[in-house]
Amino acid sequence: MDKWLPEYFLEKTQLTGTVTFAVLFAIVFLNIYIPFSDTAWFQLGDSVFFLFTAGFIAISILILVASRILMYYSKKWFRMTYTAYVLWCLLEVVLICIFYTFVTLDVQQPAGMTTVQIFAKAFFYGIICLITPYTLSGMYYAILDKNRTIRLMSSKGFVSDQEPFKGVESQITLFDYTGALKLSVKSSNLYYIESDDNYIKVWYTDSKGGLKTYMLRCRLKTVEESFKGTSLIRCHRKYIVNADKVKVLRKESEGYFLDLDNDEIPPIMVTKTYAGNVLERFSPNQRIPD
Repeated sequence: MDKWLPEYFLEKTQLTGTVTFAVLFAIVFLNIYIPFSDTAWFQLGDSVFFLFTAGFIAISILILVASRILMYYSKKWFRMTYTAYVLWCLLEVVLICIFYTFVTLDVQQPAGMTTVQIFAKAFFYGIICLITPYTLSGMYYAILDKNRTIRLMSSKGFVSDQEPFKGVESQITLFDYTGALKLSVKSSNLYYIESDDNYIKVWYTDSKGGLKTYMLRCRLKTVEESFKGTSLIRCHRKYIVNADKVKVLRKESEGYFLDLDNDEIPPIMVTKTYAGNVLERFSPNQRIPD
């Protein structure tokens, strides 16, 4: 549970899809649950409770949307673990259940039930309404991510933007999330790959030695997993560098930096999360200072 959360959990598409699925799942479940509950006051027909029901649903959706927006931007502040993600999801359930408890006490005031009992019952069903679709959604996107990685690893044949290379030098081929091949470049021409949300920018030199960039829709994590064991190495949340292009690895007060053998490329920082991989690559016996 202390492992890092995969980046696709924090993509806009995944977050939007998860909230949408959770809301639809909850509405269906609550309509099945209402007839058997002694605390439910939801009604969608011609009733005074309709306004309370509509208001509760609207505010609950706003809570989820606001939470997922914060979750999306949280990757700029810290790297989330599975434990943090689970606690975050449970906090969403708690907030909605607290809101439901106070509305229930105001609207229905069920006899023989304390505030704690109402909250406990709401929390139980809140877990079913939200955690279940969250789990199913996570499994669905995990399968999609695995399929993208498999397609990238098994890709054969390509249309290169360079003259065909007849030799043993490796070729880096990349295609987008739909499986459409977009770029193939000799490893000796590739410098680094930069993440730009759901897109990546590939920085390389053309046949004349000029630095070029190519953007395609693909996640940096997919590239990292697909090219393990090659000269491509992750050094930052936003960067994968070609280790063969590193001219200098230096330690500064802010951390480690990589200087590539092209003066047009500024130094690339190595964050602590990936420092171990980088140091292992260039100095197998080197340990990261505490």
